[in-house]
Amino acid sequence: MRSGFIAILGKPNAGKSTLINTILKEKIAITTQKAQTTRNAILGILNEEDSQIVFIDTPGIHEAKTALGAYMNKEALSQAEGVDIIYYIVDGQKGLQADDKKILERVFSYGAPVFLLMNKIDEVSSDLLIKRLTYAQNNYDFAEIIPICALNGDNLEELLRTSREYLHDDVQYYPENVKTNRSRDFRIAEIIREKIILNMREEVPHLVACKVEEVKELTSKVQIEATIICNKKTHKGMIIGKNGSMLKKINNEASRDIAALFDGKKIILSLYVKVEEDWLNSQKQLFDLGYFSGDSDE
Repeated sequence: MRSGFIAILGKPNAGKSTLINTILKEKIAITTQKAQTTRNAILGILNEEDSQIVFIDTPGIHEAKTALGAYMNKEALSQAEGVDIIYYIVDGQKGLQADDKKILERVFSYGAPVFLLMNKIDEVSSDLLIKRLTYAQNNYDFAEIIPICALNGDNLEELLRTSREYLHDDVQYYPENVKTNRSRDFRIAEIIREKIILNMREEVPHLVACKVEEVKELTSKVQIEATIICNKKTHKGMIIGKNGSMLKKINNEASRDIAALFDGKKIILSLYVKVEEDWLNSQKQLFDLGYFSGDSDE
């Protein structure tokens, strides 16, 4: 048996969460076209007959402007310590850019083999892709350079085959039926937040968090209460919408996805919207929402 840990790093919206969902054939991490969707590191566990690969999906590394942003960057980079492989995923349309160099200096310092994954190859011409790959090969010391399409699954079998060659542990870290380390409450909250991101204007989603207050699983239905936290009264009004229309839309879309976590049971979801001014810079608030794993005053 071969087993090990692989951290997936990159800038926002490069396709990290899409990659992990496609590999595991299950929605482990929420995905949208908007940057900074992922806020916490999330484990996705691939169990096969002769291997167990633990993937670590991380927040996109970006220029932090809030305490939450600083946490996300710290969370992403800290996950690269001690892993067997680091995937550094790049949007193939953009290629490696100047700000990648600084990030990669830190990434290479961890000593693990670094794979460059040039993603979204279905959207890039062959000539441009060759140019991107040649530049990467000539300017960086990547252990492997693999062009992929995370959404369609192109080259993912090759990626996994190559990755197994770098894994040398013979330990089953998690039971065979476990696909993620995240609790059901966490996944419910993330699904709700995903629907907010998909339905709201650009500014609002980045200023919103979600907390599950209660889950009651009955024989044929599941009752869930959750709070949506925003930092402005105007945002609260936008999330609720005229006559509650937006909140109802978010509720309906989230309920459909949440049902998959409960084997298709009927979901009765009650959503409440609460204003907490400047929660993004309050370490206590971030700690309460699960964005700090250590002391709330660190």
